[in-house]
Amino acid sequence: MIDTLLGYATDNWQTLAVSSAAIFLAAIVRGFSGFGFSLLSITAISLLLPPREIVPSIFLLEVAASINLIPSIWREIDWRSLRWLLLGYVIALPFGVYALARFPEPPMQLAMSIFVLWTAIMMLRGFRLARTPGAAATTATGAASGIFNGAFGIGGPPVVLFFFSTPAAAAVSRASVIAFFLSTDVLGLAGHYVEGLLTAQSFAQFLAWLPALLIGVWVGAHGFRRINQALFRRMVLFILIVLAVLTLGKALYELI
Repeated sequence: MIDTLLGYATDNWQTLAVSSAAIFLAAIVRGFSGFGFSLLSITAISLLLPPREIVPSIFLLEVAASINLIPSIWREIDWRSLRWLLLGYVIALPFGVYALARFPEPPMQLAMSIFVLWTAIMMLRGFRLARTPGAAATTATGAASGIFNGAFGIGGPPVVLFFFSTPAAAAVSRASVIAFFLSTDVLGLAGHYVEGLLTAQSFAQFLAWLPALLIGVWVGAHGFRRINQALFRRMVLFILIVLAVLTLGKALYELI
């Protein structure tokens, strides 16, 4: 196994070096906001490698990033909301997978990106929920995330919008988003293992990209500690808008 890992790294060092730069930049966003790493890194690295060879490694990095952040955010996690979100996610995930198998992906991505873009702009203009939603609405949000993630691997926006539109403090929202993604990424890795997608290449890329991830997450988390809550929320919404535009562009490209 070690020989296989070293052999892959030696033969592909140029690709790994260039992709590490993308990992570093995406990790800064992840450490700062708690989300955005997968879409940013996969979008960039897919210019070098096919998604099938990227996604398992990115999931391994997502788990590593979350574990790295969990000790500093443990007390700020909204465990009640997280419980209902995960319930909805687990229930709805198979329906998203069903949709992926039977419906074209670009129109669904197009619809989701437009929804995220519209909602983020509304929140930038001042829309906020008066109180944190109850169990039913929270479970429904988790279900939306499960459907989106099962259908096209982008389950973050509903949960991010949920937390950052509530009256919860920015630190609580960020911590809860990180904890949610850790749970869903572990589930995703289990699925990759069952499907035989976790390979020696996956682990070689993971090990090669890990230093860039850890440094980038540290830089981003350090930046979060220095920023006020109002500015942080606005920056999170701008990040969401950028991710929505990237998804929109990808969907339009595939439709054309």
